[in-house]
Amino acid sequence: MEELVVLVDEKDNKIGLMPKMEAHEKALLHRAFSVFVFNKKGELMLQQRAAHKYHSPLLWTNTCCSHQRDGETNLEAGKRRLQEEMGFTTDLKEVFSFKYKAPFDNGLTEHEFDHVMIGYFDDVPNINKDEAEAYKWMSLEKVKEDIEQNPAIYTAWFKIIFKESYEKLSNA
Repeated sequence: MEELVVLVDEKDNKIGLMPKMEAHEKALLHRAFSVFVFNKKGELMLQQRAAHKYHSPLLWTNTCCSHQRDGETNLEAGKRRLQEEMGFTTDLKEVFSFKYKAPFDNGLTEHEFDHVMIGYFDDVPNINKDEAEAYKWMSLEKVKEDIEQNPAIYTAWFKIIFKESYEKLSNA
């Protein structure tokens, strides 16, 4: 069964449901979330997307991100997906939300009302190889420098979110 996304208006009010691929093909605004997990040193856990992903394979991105299911809260969705992708759970806190649009070379477009959450974890994740190829910890300053020097190795949405959230994450 194809995953459904929650279509929303400009104020994040639900206006319907649609299959994920169709929403991305039509570039329709839908609800999403992005999780940023930090360790005690203040480093961010980055995920390298699995090689077989239909877009952005092997690119680096935030700890995890996905779409809320119908009736699922942002925090429930973040915790669920963190477990599914990275093999652990932790308490999450929503820090802000914003809208963005990122077209891809394959004709799909991410047009999302994104809820950004943070959490803390100091252990080794048990990554799901169907979702993630690898992970690494980096300071926000190093991530910022690396995005400037090597933008092609990061997902389009992560570059947008990181630029939008750098100050907010630095003070979180």
